[in-house]
Amino acid sequence: MRKPNVLRDNRDLRLLFVAQNLSFMGDWFTFVALAGLVQDVTDSALLVSLLLVAFSLPSFLASPLGGPVADRYDRRQVLIVVSILQAVAACGLLFVGTTHIWLAFVSQGLIAAFAAFVRPAVEAAVPNLARDADELRRANALFGSSWGVMLAVGAGLGGIFAETFGRQAAFIADIATFIVAAGLIALVKRPMQEDRGPVRAPVRPIADMREAIDLARRDATILALLASKMTFAIGAGVVSQLAVYAADAFAAGDAGRGYLLGARGIGSGIGPIIGARFAKGDLRRVLLVCGVAGMVFSVGYMAAAAAPILLVAAVSVMFAHLGGGAQWTLSTYGLQVRAPDELRGRVLAGDFALITLSLALSSVAAGIVSEQVGARATVAIFGAVAAATSLVYLVLTRRVRAELRSIA
Repeated sequence: MRKPNVLRDNRDLRLLFVAQNLSFMGDWFTFVALAGLVQDVTDSALLVSLLLVAFSLPSFLASPLGGPVADRYDRRQVLIVVSILQAVAACGLLFVGTTHIWLAFVSQGLIAAFAAFVRPAVEAAVPNLARDADELRRANALFGSSWGVMLAVGAGLGGIFAETFGRQAAFIADIATFIVAAGLIALVKRPMQEDRGPVRAPVRPIADMREAIDLARRDATILALLASKMTFAIGAGVVSQLAVYAADAFAAGDAGRGYLLGARGIGSGIGPIIGARFAKGDLRRVLLVCGVAGMVFSVGYMAAAAAPILLVAAVSVMFAHLGGGAQWTLSTYGLQVRAPDELRGRVLAGDFALITLSLALSSVAAGIVSEQVGARATVAIFGAVAAATSLVYLVLTRRVRAELRSIA
């Protein structure tokens, strides 16, 4: 009997998968080029951290719109329109140069704001494109791991690409990925949402998101899953210092930055697959693995802080993101399974909003600390913070895990 294969057997999931990952690759091409440009021009660890904020905070601000739009409108059409708008916003990167650094933050901020519409629409659509529960579980692990793979490929190749062809070429590649992604999504045939009927309720950002909040209040499991990424992100601001760490500790340029970010991607790509094997689709196990994964993340970064050479640092970062990738993907899977379709986009948008806000604040803190004590010490400090938050999460979710066990 032939072993099931999600991408081979499900055409629409395959198209969505390829489209999403092209965009991911372009994002990391851009981040490596922009991080190098900002550091070379300003020599500021704080501004490099603020660049990561530009990749995340606008998504938080736009999430109250992104979630309701993903629930109220055709998710396929939303993804096509937003991908085109992201391509237009990315054109601004071509005019940054060395005298308009502010434009890098504005253009990337717009791209990130539009991403608040993309992520909930994609994540809410996957359960509708999957044909059964087992395919959903496998698709979620695949989509989650592919983010890491594209980070590894995009950051690794992006660093080499930027050094070989120039940073402008990296920005052009990013624009192209958005355009191709829109074309691929246009080919998806199956509906990405359940039938809502002929009458659509208007989008009311505050009231709509309040419905998702009320659901979380009633369902302790959803609340625990939402808290997972947020608590993880408190220590994850350390990621904003990878580009600085590569340059300061190992005198590496764009290629070195790409190696560390690529190592992060390899770990993030493998982590969801390992995590899914341990979780086995059981929500109690999902919560447990999310907490343990945070501890793995912290150990990896504390090891990276002590690394004598770039290679050891890269291996440590890869190990850290085995945990980071597992945590991110499994918490998303839990919400996909637990939240009803009519609220799923808003719940996932809320999840994305929480992590982007936490990550933005953590990244700013990491940049400030790095200015004072250096990148190496900052990596160690935030690795320890990640350990503390993961331990707190495991303690606070113990009752929820016990309740899920009794129900099973």
